[in-house]
Amino acid sequence: MQTVKENPIVVGLDIGTTKIAAIVGQQDQYGKIKVLGIGRADSQGVARGEVVNIEMTVHAIKDAVAQAEQQSGVEIRSVYVGIAGEHISSKQNRDIYTLADQDTEVSDTDIKAMIQNMHRLALEPGERIIHVLPQEFFIDGNPVAKTPIGMCGSRLEANFHIITGKVAAAQNIKKCVERSGLQMIGLILEPLASSASVLSEEEMEAGVCLVDIGGGTTDIAIFQDNIIRHTAVIPFAGNIITEDIKTGCMVLKKQAEKLKVRFGSALPQENQENEIISIPGINGRERKEISMQMLAKIINARMEEIVQQVYFEIRSSGYANKLIGGVVITGGGSQLKHLKQLVEYHTGLSARIGLPTEYLAKDTKEELKNPMYSTAIGLIIEGIKELEDQQRGNNKRKAEVLAREKELAEAALLAEAAAAAAAATATVEVQEEVKPQVHFEMQPEPEPVKKAKKDSWVKGLLTNVKDWFEDESVNNDFE
Repeated sequence: MQTVKENPIVVGLDIGTTKIAAIVGQQDQYGKIKVLGIGRADSQGVARGEVVNIEMTVHAIKDAVAQAEQQSGVEIRSVYVGIAGEHISSKQNRDIYTLADQDTEVSDTDIKAMIQNMHRLALEPGERIIHVLPQEFFIDGNPVAKTPIGMCGSRLEANFHIITGKVAAAQNIKKCVERSGLQMIGLILEPLASSASVLSEEEMEAGVCLVDIGGGTTDIAIFQDNIIRHTAVIPFAGNIITEDIKTGCMVLKKQAEKLKVRFGSALPQENQENEIISIPGINGRERKEISMQMLAKIINARMEEIVQQVYFEIRSSGYANKLIGGVVITGGGSQLKHLKQLVEYHTGLSARIGLPTEYLAKDTKEELKNPMYSTAIGLIIEGIKELEDQQRGNNKRKAEVLAREKELAEAALLAEAAAAAAAATATVEVQEEVKPQVHFEMQPEPEPVKKAKKDSWVKGLLTNVKDWFEDESVNNDFE
């Protein structure tokens, strides 16, 4: 992505039911997130976390990105995008991986191979895997603390939390982003992003339930021992409360939203009967008066339903008695007054409102220290983590390549030295074999020539003697 100085610039794009927010951030020298720019636009093409109108969503994304570019002075080309909706589901699965040898150390490659095996699971038609999150590891049946990397064994086992969603929903989000002239480099579950921005390490270790109340859905994520244990989506959130106010008070939708944000309360008993809100009438009609206690009763009825659903998910996860950190509420819906007390009353757990301030730089604008931006800031945090993981992987691969090249170079030098030694030995042997042949050619023996001359002289003598004895005149002399 684009870089300024050393650290990369990351953009988080939160495509929500009520708003679309684009935040440009960069990690500073202290590890905090420095927000460079923010853009926000009303969302008209999204319902309960799913895109229902492509063109309207694209228009809102372009508006939000243009605002963020103007504030930050950075050209935005790629973004990390959040995904949510009632189509999101989760399941648990276990995998067994056999190591090559008992003396083999478990490496990051082995864990990645197990994660890839989980991506091959059979799913319902039209579903896809969004995240595969390791939970516990076991080596030869013995539990391992946090990570098994570096340990020896013959069999590696692991439990995984697998989050799935509809292929069509993910494709629609990708299509909207690409039609806006951007590249989607990461798709992250929104409750995981929100937890990254509002939860502390101590809370996730002790056990905590994150409740992200958005416009269309309420997302739940339960952590314990720094491991995600359970995720769920409730299809009720802030928008349905607005609809209840609109119907109960007989006002316009925009008026109902303003009443909820400015005067909304989750506990009716905290308001007096004589507290009245006066709003303008429609098209010159008389002003309308609404009791704040009546408004709180309408909100309380729906919020109790949502909180009871949250507590049902907590009990279903099996961690109801293990959440020492209690409940952390975030998202735009968490700004209702007295919501913390309502949650504590129905769940029996301690609660707090989660603000994305822990990971933000000190000079961050107060506007951003708002729970409605928890997801967008969390997307930046998750994006930075992913880039760091990629950088570590690249550095590891470079080190492996350099080590391999060094081994090959050393092997080539050894082979070259061995070849040179063999060539020298062969030269000496050839010289020893050729030397006698050269000596023989330079000093030929003359004996065969002399012998040939001697043999011809003797043969001539014998011939003459024979002829002499055969001569008749000579034989008559002897008679």
